[in-house]
Formats: sequence, structure tokens, C-alpha cells
Amino acid sequence: MDIAPISAWHLPRAQKPILIAGPCSAETETQVNETCDRLAAQGMVSILRAGIWKPRTRPNSFEGVGAVGLAWLKRAGLRHGLPVTVEVANSKHVEEALQAGIDILWIGARTTVNPFAVQEIADALAGVDLPVIVKNPVNPDLSLWIGALERLANSGITRLAALHRGFSYYEKTKYRNNPQWEIPIELMRQLPQLPVWCDPSHICGNRHLLLHVAQKALDLNFGGLMLESHINPDAAWSDAEQQVTPERLGELFQSLVIRQVATDNPQFKHTLDDLRENIDAIDRDIIDMLAKRMRISRQIGRCKNDNHITILQPERWDSLFRQRTQQGIGQGLTPDFMRDFCTAIHNESIRHQNSVMNP
Repeated sequence: MDIAPISAWHLPRAQKPILIAGPCSAETETQVNETCDRLAAQGMVSILRAGIWKPRTRPNSFEGVGAVGLAWLKRAGLRHGLPVTVEVANSKHVEEALQAGIDILWIGARTTVNPFAVQEIADALAGVDLPVIVKNPVNPDLSLWIGALERLANSGITRLAALHRGFSYYEKTKYRNNPQWEIPIELMRQLPQLPVWCDPSHICGNRHLLLHVAQKALDLNFGGLMLESHINPDAAWSDAEQQVTPERLGELFQSLVIRQVATDNPQFKHTLDDLRENIDAIDRDIIDMLAKRMRISRQIGRCKNDNHITILQPERWDSLFRQRTQQGIGQGLTPDFMRDFCTAIHNESIRHQNSVMNP
């Protein structure tokens, strides 16, 4: 994909991290104006946002003020010399946003999950020189996320960015949407030229975790943040729990520790190189030990095959899982890591045994 650097977006405030802020929903012209005025007064916002069309899970909920709100947001942006962005979900939204002079579009998670909808938006943007931000799909599918970006790139959009807002999860967690950081990290690996930003508001679903998630995103080298702000968060018509006042958002942003990707400090580089050499050596040992373990698994497979025994032994697997997990926790490893680690080894062991028993 031909992806332009963030400098090509010509933002008035382009230093890292870029901050996109504004209300979850445009409710009234007064609310949009006051929110944007107070955000601009903080002196740290790069892009103003507001939801115009709101995709709601249930009917009869507030689904946005519609196209009338585009002019409210655009005028607020012009007043402060800031670009504005809105979410679009179909070609009609695109047409109305372009007519209103909206500077940047974003595609929401419920749209990214549908290739037909993304293609409709991409076709509507063919030949249009406009930046587009693509949120991850609601389900943890990296290929869908990349596919949405590719569809836009194929329509000639070069100013692209990805926005991580977390994923739907069947279990209840402290987050509204499970971060699953490994997925956007893999996106960064596959598309290192792509700006990747984070939406802590939708990951958290509440204002209490915003600082924690925003800081983690910056520590993971995300280049920007999208945060929702409202002049009276508790009275917001949508997503009240996750919004903060412009002043509180300013305090939160000022509290963030901005770390650098690299340094010219020679002592740091020397120390880091030594530590990384140690890690490389340990990783080689781990891989060698895992290979040895799988060779033994193949021997077990032959033994089971000769005696007509099933590959899976539930009691043995449950005992091993519990023992290894406790051993790992005793060494300071997290339960989640040990669960994933043990499961991955067990699955690979089953694969090796199956290759012997069913060549």
C-alpha cells in the first residue's frame, strides 16, 4: 500500500502524540461550540471530532442529529483553525460530509467488519484527496482491518491511519472492549509505515481507566489518541460514562509520560545491546528445548499408536495445565500468559502426535 507519512496530513499540531478530541455525539450547536472552544483552549488538540450519525445496538436510542451537525462542527473547527473529523458508514454519509467540507473521515468498527460497506465508502471516495482513519473491526480479525485499509488504498486514498478501539469479547472484563494489544502490534509489524492510534474511550467504557490505557498505548508506540469530551459528561446523550470535560481531558493529557523511540545515549545503547544478546541466547535455548520436547511428543505418539490409545488424555492435560500454570505464577508470570503458553505447547504436541499416528 502507498501510505503517506503523517506530515502529509498538514495538521496544525502534528507533534506526537496527536490528539483527536470532541463529544461522542453532536447534540446541539451550543454543546458542540462550547466543547470545541474549551478543548481548543487546552492548546493540545490536533483534530476536533463529533459523532453525527450514531450506529446503535438497539432501535429507539439516540442515533445522532444527522447532517445538520456537520455545519456545527465545521464552523467550530474553522473558528480555531483545526481540522474536523466525523464517522461515515455509507456513501450518503460520505457525500454529505464532503459537501460540508469535513476535513477527515473515520470508519467505525461496525462498518470495518463489513467489506461491502467499506467498499461502498471506498468507491464514494475514489479521486478524493482526503485523510481516512479506519477503526479496527468489532471482532479480533486483523485481516479484516488490513482489508479495509487496502480497499481505501485501492481507491487512491494515501493518507490513511488505523485506530485501535478494542474488540468485543464474550466474557465480562474491566474494559468495555478488550484491548488485545497483540493485534494492533502485529498491524504495526506488517505495516510499519501506517500511523496507528488508540481510542481509549471505547476500550475503557468508563473515564476511570482512561489514563491507564492512554499511557499504555503511548508506551507501545501508538502515535496518537482519540478521546471523547463533553461539557457535561454525566448528561451526555450517548456514552456518558466514558466522556470527560475538556479541562479534565487537558489534565489527563498533561499527566501522560511521552517517551522517545530512541536515544543517542551511548551507555544506554551498550547496556541495551548486552541485555538483548542475553535474551537472544535464552530464546535460542527455549526453541531448542521446545524442539526436544516435541521430539519426545512424537515418541509418545508412536507409543499411543502401537497401543491404540487416544491422543488427548484429558486428566493428564488438566493436571499438566494446572501444575505448569502454578509454576509460572510462582516465577512471576501472569496466569493469562501461562494459559496461552501451556495451550500453545499442548496444541503443538497434539499436532506432532497426530502426524505420527495419522501420517
